[in-house]
Amino acid sequence: MNNVQNQSLWRWICVRILTLAIGSVIAIALCMWLRFNLQNMWIIYHMPPAVKTAFLTLRDRPELDPALFHQIMDERWGIWYSVPSIMSADWIMVGVLVLVIIPFIVVLGLYAARPLSAQFINLATAARAVSRGEFTIRAGLVKNAPIELARFTDDFNTMTLQLARYERELHASHVAMAHELRSPLTAAIGRMQGMLDGVFRLEPQQLEMVMKQLQLLSRLTEDLHLLSLADAGQLTLDHNTLNLAELLQERASWLRPQAQACAMVITVTAATPCRYVGDAFRLGQMFTILMENALRYAAEGGYLNVNICPQRGGYEMTFQDNGPGVPADFLPIMFERFTRAESSRGRHSGGSGLGLSIARAIGVAHGGSLVATLPANGGLLITVHLPPN
Repeated sequence: MNNVQNQSLWRWICVRILTLAIGSVIAIALCMWLRFNLQNMWIIYHMPPAVKTAFLTLRDRPELDPALFHQIMDERWGIWYSVPSIMSADWIMVGVLVLVIIPFIVVLGLYAARPLSAQFINLATAARAVSRGEFTIRAGLVKNAPIELARFTDDFNTMTLQLARYERELHASHVAMAHELRSPLTAAIGRMQGMLDGVFRLEPQQLEMVMKQLQLLSRLTEDLHLLSLADAGQLTLDHNTLNLAELLQERASWLRPQAQACAMVITVTAATPCRYVGDAFRLGQMFTILMENALRYAAEGGYLNVNICPQRGGYEMTFQDNGPGVPADFLPIMFERFTRAESSRGRHSGGSGLGLSIARAIGVAHGGSLVATLPANGGLLITVHLPPN
C-alpha cells in the first residue's frame, strides 16, 4: 500500500466533487466571457470609423451623450440587448452551456469515481470467493483509491492469509489427531483381539498393556479437550494466591527421580518469594510440561536451569537446558499442536506433540506468553512471562 499516492476518503471525495463543481463554473464563465468579447470585437470591428470613434469615447463616459450611446447600442447590438428578460441571449447562452457541459460532468464524474468503484468491486469479488471457502483469493489494490479503502484491502488480504493458514493448520491437525488417536486404539484393539483369538494368553500382563494404551488414549482426549476450551476462551481457572517459586520447587521435586534416572540435574533459582494470583493446578501443569520436555529431549545435556524473577509487576521464568536444541526454522511452530522437531531433540520422542501447546494455552489463559529461543551457548531457552494481576 502506497500512502503517498492514496488520500483519505473524505479528502478523496471532496477533491473530486469540488474539482468538478469549480471546473464546471469556470468553464461556463469562460464561455460566456469569450462569447461577450468575441461579439463586441466583431461589432466594433465592423463599425464605420466615425461611429467607432464616437462609441469608444462614449463607452467609457456614456453620460456625455446618453442618447447617442443608446442609439449606437440599439443599432449595433439590437434593441433587445439591454432588456432584462429571462429570454435574453445571455440566459439562453447559459442554458445551452449547461446542457452541453452536463454530459462532460457526468463522464468526468464517472471517470473520477472509477478507482472507488473498482476497489469496491475487487473487495466484493474477493469476499464472495472467500465465502465459498477460497481462502487463497486476494483483493487487488486499485491505484489512487482512498487510503481507507487501501488499508481495508490490505487488512482483508491479511485476513484471508490467516484464514488460509488456519485452514491448513486445521487440516494438518485433523490428520495428526486421527493418527495419534488411532495408534493407541489400534494397539489396544489388536491386543484384545489377540487374546480373544487365543494368540495371547489372558493374563494380567496382557491386560496391563491394553490398559496403558487406553490410558494414553484417555490422556490424548483430555489434552485435546483442554486445548479446545482454551481456543474457545472457555478454559476455567481457579485463581488463588500462590508462591511461584514454591510451585516450581514442588514440580522439580516430583520430577527429580526421573531426572536422576537420566543423569540430569534440575536447578530452580528464585531471588525472593514470588506471590502471584493464578491457578496453581494449571500453572503446575505448565511447569511440569516444560520440565518434562527438557527431560525427554535434552537429558544428555546434563542440566536444566529454571530461574524466576520479578519483571514490570509480573514474573519472568526461564527454562534453559544444554541439550541439542532445535532447528531455527522450528521455533515459530514449536508450540503448535502435534509438532516435533526433526532433530536429535525429537528422535526419542514418545509424546503426542500436544504438551507445549497445552503449556502455551495455560500461559495465554493467564494473560502471559511463552517464547522459545536458541542461546548462543547451545541448548534451548523457553521464557514464560506472566503479567501483573
